[in-house]
Amino acid sequence: MARRPTIKDIARRAGVSESAVSFALNDRPGVSRDTRARIRRVAEELGWQPNSAARALSGERSGAVGLVLARPAQTLGVESFFLQLVSGIQEVLSAGRVALLFQVVDGIDAECAVYRRWWAERRVDGVLVVDPRTDDPRPELLAELGLPAVMIGAAGGTGPPPSVRADGSGTGPLSPVGADGDGTGPLSCVWADDARAMAQVLDHLYGLGHRRITHIAGLPGLAHTARRMDSLRTEAEARGLAPEHVRSVVTDYSDAEGAAATRRVLAEPEPPTALVYDNDVMAVAGIAVAAELGIAVPGRISMVAWDDSALCRVTHPRLTALVRDTAGFGRLAAEELLAVLAGSPPRARESEQPRLEPRESTAPPPAAY
Repeated sequence: MARRPTIKDIARRAGVSESAVSFALNDRPGVSRDTRARIRRVAEELGWQPNSAARALSGERSGAVGLVLARPAQTLGVESFFLQLVSGIQEVLSAGRVALLFQVVDGIDAECAVYRRWWAERRVDGVLVVDPRTDDPRPELLAELGLPAVMIGAAGGTGPPPSVRADGSGTGPLSPVGADGDGTGPLSCVWADDARAMAQVLDHLYGLGHRRITHIAGLPGLAHTARRMDSLRTEAEARGLAPEHVRSVVTDYSDAEGAAATRRVLAEPEPPTALVYDNDVMAVAGIAVAAELGIAVPGRISMVAWDDSALCRVTHPRLTALVRDTAGFGRLAAEELLAVLAGSPPRARESEQPRLEPRESTAPPPAAY
């Protein structure tokens, strides 16, 4: 195994003292501009990188941020949302020469334990937190630890989420400072308006004539699942639709549960005429179930996917879907975390509003239904 280059190696190659190398690489005075440039050029040629553990022990930054996913492992390999989100995050972090420390765990308690360990070991400078819960212990823990963080996704209701003040003393609407104006603000977040997105879906289906609509939702307990379910009920009520005809059923986001839920609702005595799936994988599984049962899409049942992807565009029929810049959502989150680490006050930043793209999987319901 090749030996990692050291400050001594750089000093020897550049023809300077080790202290000069230290000054140059740590942006400290004591060397001329030309010497600083030469040292940095030599360091780059040798592939030198700072020792993150040593920097942490000296009180400097680790040069890394963390991302923990507490989701069933089998759902991650097939769901395009997280791949695109991480792609956007990594794009920003790479440009800033910040590493991403990534870990998958089996639950929220394990996720909290990772945050405690990372902060105690000074492994990360901050974290990106995904999948806000309806009853979420993480904001309070992060505030207690003093671990800089950005929550990805609103934590409840419509609009910017509530959050926890940096001193852990309470909750309230997210704003730049604490409720008493003392500057101890809550955690930053980036969020998407799922309520308006669901309204677009209901507008489209209602306009086509659908009055019996089932939402094949994701994991219960996630804030965005609850938000979409609440919005579905609100939008249905506003249009005078009976609650027994417009409802949600929860799943684990997997193709298996998406298929099973589709099979169950289509076997009901009064089945829906339209299905709204919380991700692309479940929607594609739903089309397969309909084909297996001899039920035409969209002739007999219309289908909508919440997140657009290549799967939605290559399946037959092509799926009507909500199109959004998921990689851009990741970039926004990473930019906000870097801003927090640079000293910016906490804030809520809304991502680009998704738009519904009608395709061949939605049409008016048959007259018999």
